[in-house]
Amino acid sequence: MTLDATDLAGRPPAGPRADHRHFLMCRPTYFTVEYAINPWMDPAAPVDPARAVAQWDTLRRTYLDLGHTVDLIDPLPGLPDMVFAANGATVVDGKAMAVQFRDPERADEAPAYRAWFERAGFEIHDPKHVNEGEGDILLAGDLLLAGTGFRTAHAAHAQLQEVFGRPVISLQLVDPRFYHLDTALCVLDERTVAYLPEAFSPGSRAALRRLFPDAVLATEADATVFGLNAVSDGRHVVMPIQATGLAAALRERGYETIGVDLSELRKSGGGPKCCTLTVRGKEAGR
Repeated sequence: MTLDATDLAGRPPAGPRADHRHFLMCRPTYFTVEYAINPWMDPAAPVDPARAVAQWDTLRRTYLDLGHTVDLIDPLPGLPDMVFAANGATVVDGKAMAVQFRDPERADEAPAYRAWFERAGFEIHDPKHVNEGEGDILLAGDLLLAGTGFRTAHAAHAQLQEVFGRPVISLQLVDPRFYHLDTALCVLDERTVAYLPEAFSPGSRAALRRLFPDAVLATEADATVFGLNAVSDGRHVVMPIQATGLAAALRERGYETIGVDLSELRKSGGGPKCCTLTVRGKEAGR
């Protein structure tokens, strides 16, 4: 079944089970592209901030229409990438691992997100190494899939295992276009992922094949429109509407795809998942 963000009514009960999610998001009030820290960013290209806000608000309303909880963190002037909330922390079992950005342009986002989680009563752990949150750390069942190669330092993976007490699988990213794990891999449910094999080193591809033999393999065409930068609740997959091939493959597996247009935010290298941080309390292991 194909849906878009304006048609969420009358969903059939069949198919994979959807789980309630709790998300943290940040309105792109100050969004612009004024520096380049990834291959997608071009400060000379025109940006429409009002369109970015409208696209982001459609994403937020999509989550609400699906019955999920969405909290908001206040955007701060001078931090145009703060909209990409996934980079603000890793949150599992009521514990929040704060972040340390590689690039100085984003450094001031880290204390803002840390303060939000501290006020919310989460157990806070400060990073010892560069660690860009859920951009590179994805929970898949009991495993933490941890990307490295461009942003999050490999040394950060050991700290993640100590903090969360879950096995950490290190995955080496090799294509600078897919600089965070969440641009190259999407967790669909506890047992299934979708990913672009070419974005990973040979050893990491082999590990993914062993861990997820039934994975959905994406094409480069869908990955370059950020099709893998998607958010799944186990049944519904909210993803860029431009990733038509991947959407068809997911529907063949029984998932319902909901297309959203975040083309304005993609000018800064972001998609639905980049805008969405999953908040997991002690009562929710997923």
